[in-house]
Order: sequence, then C-alpha cells, then structure tokens
Amino acid sequence: MSNKKQVFEDVHWLMDALQGIDVGLVVMDQNFNIQVWNRFMQNHSAKTPSEVMGQNIFELFPELPESWFKRKVQSVFVLRNTAFTTWEQRPYLFRFKHYRPITGTSEHMYQNSTIMPLMNSHGEVEQICLVIYDVTDTAVSKLALQDANQALERLSQTDALTGLYNRGHWEKNLQQEFNRFTRYKNATSLIMFDIDHFKRVNDEYGHPTGDAVIRETAEEVLRQVRDLDIAGRYGGEEFGIILTETDADGAVKLAERLRASIEQLVVEHEDYRVRFTISLGVVELNESYGNYKAWLEKTDQALYESKKQGRNTVTLL
Repeated sequence: MSNKKQVFEDVHWLMDALQGIDVGLVVMDQNFNIQVWNRFMQNHSAKTPSEVMGQNIFELFPELPESWFKRKVQSVFVLRNTAFTTWEQRPYLFRFKHYRPITGTSEHMYQNSTIMPLMNSHGEVEQICLVIYDVTDTAVSKLALQDANQALERLSQTDALTGLYNRGHWEKNLQQEFNRFTRYKNATSLIMFDIDHFKRVNDEYGHPTGDAVIRETAEEVLRQVRDLDIAGRYGGEEFGIILTETDADGAVKLAERLRASIEQLVVEHEDYRVRFTISLGVVELNESYGNYKAWLEKTDQALYESKKQGRNTVTLL
C-alpha cells in the first residue's frame, strides 16, 4: 500500500471516528471560521456541515459571547496551551436543547468545553479545536443538591409557625450586631415584645386560634419593619426585632407604630374574632453593655416595665 493511500485511509478512519463520538467537535481557523463540524454538533444545532463550513461561528451562534470567547482563545493561539471552561463558570457555549429524560427539568444542555491548539508542521497554531461535553446530568444533580441544602438551611433558621427567624438564628444575629457595634459604633436598637394575656387567648379560644394570633402578629411585624431589620420569634408569644442603623428615637417610633397596628388588628379564625394588644420594651445599644446578653436582658426589663404599667404600651430604657 502506498504512503499516500495509507494517509488517506487513516484520515478517513479518523473522520469517521470523530463523527461518531458523543461530544461536540468544532475546528476553527484564526478568523473563527468553521472547518470541521461533527455529527454531535449537527444533531444538536440542526445545522448541517454544508451550512456551517467556512462560516463565522459568531454569526451563526450569536449566543456565544464573542469578546469573552476571543480572550479565552487568545492564550491558546499565543501560548499553545489548552484552555477549559465549565458549566459552573458559564452554563453553556451553545444554547442546545437537551433530550435526556432524567434531566427533563433543565431548559438547556449544560456544557463543559476544551479548547485545544492545532499546530502545523512548523509548530505554528493555525487552528483551534473546540470540544463540547454534555454534562447536563451532573449539573442538574448538583444544582438540585444545592437547592436542597439551601432549603434545609432556611428550615434550620426559620420558625415553622411564623416564618420569622427562630430563636437560635435570631440570637446569633443579635450577637453579630452587637459585635458590629463594638467595632463601628453604629446606632443599633432592640425591641422585645409579647402578646398581652396570651394564655387567656389560648384558654378561651383554643390553641389553634392562639397559633393564628401568633401568625398574624408575625405578619404585622413583617409589614412594619424594613428589609434590613431582623425579626424573630424568641419563644412562645415573645418576639424580638433588631433595628440596625436606628437610634432610640427611631426604635420607639417603630414600636409605637407596631403597637397601634396590632391594637387595631382583628384575627378571624373559625368562628372567633380575636382582638389583642402587645407590650414592648426598647433599648438602644451603648458601650455600657459588656455583651449581647446584657443588652437583651435590659430590653426584657423594659418589656416587663410595660407590663407593670398596664400593658399595651412602649417602654424605653
């Protein structure tokens, strides 16, 4: 067999192999004109080799980020190094649909890619080979796991009845805000409040109605506070609100607004219509408190002072 015939058969065999592999294969010149387009790319793009050969890849696929891709390829041409991208850096280079039943929730094929230099006989890089890997199964599984972990983390931080932060997570935030104050001395205040005569609500209307009162109270808190405030259910019928960037005057205004809105609230549950009030204590943080627990205890004292004064009131200490 002549050398020429052997080379021809070797090239023919190689092209057949490249057509059949389950990865995308694109060869481009320095102007990003397509010179090889395998069956994977044809099947997923619905573009035949005759349609794409000699065409500029950015004109055919405008979703391919031109400036980013050219920067990525530049090192391949200049340094003769292989470059890589992952779906976590960029979900895809080509927006292909996916056809895998296991990952049917995905809107597109997630892709990893490899960009390799193709050198001529003089060791010069005249072309690049772009290899596209379908990693949809791996990506979707990892994203689902991340979502599940985030959901579990939210559940671990949230009070099931009210949707506010639970005591443990809220108190952790309280300590963080105390530490931030010791460093930056920014105005920070704390409100603690509870529902007046809540035991009477449970005894007279039943615990399901008592739960409805707690839920409505939490919803009213969320309506009154800012996004940067930190509200939590401290326990039972007691709640706490950390007011960042807020002095005593601002905290008292919010406390009074919340007290008045709760006083007007009517909770309807089953055949009952329940009206109730809250008592609140307010303390602005200052350097006299040695730790966040001392600040919390002082605010609880203010709350119980409101109780002694007849309830449905705000006390600032």
